[in-house]
Amino acid sequence: MTVSEYAIRFSKLSRQSPTLVPTVRERVRRFIKGLSYGLRFSMTRELETDTPFQRVIKIAMRLERIRGEERQDKETKRSRDSGGFSGFYSSTMTHHGGGSGSRPIQSALQTTRGAPVN
Repeated sequence: MTVSEYAIRFSKLSRQSPTLVPTVRERVRRFIKGLSYGLRFSMTRELETDTPFQRVIKIAMRLERIRGEERQDKETKRSRDSGGFSGFYSSTMTHHGGGSGSRPIQSALQTTRGAPVN
């Protein structure tokens, strides 16, 4: 659920149970407690200050948007970096020592020990 959806639902529920959120500070605390861990962690300062409830919602929405943009940036970079490259040729080159990947591992080990290769 998005922060916007959560804020609407939270507001409706808090109107039905005003004893659970008797003060603005308690309302802010409970709202932040219901956010995802990452957002909750980012909003610890708002728990310590007397930030108005509507401001807390706006901050949470802005953080959610920023995190979504960061996620999109990572996905874009990941897809751009992969570029359809399978990595098969690269792993063969690295694993078997510079392109001599057609020799069996045993013969490669003999070469490194100084024994002749058949």
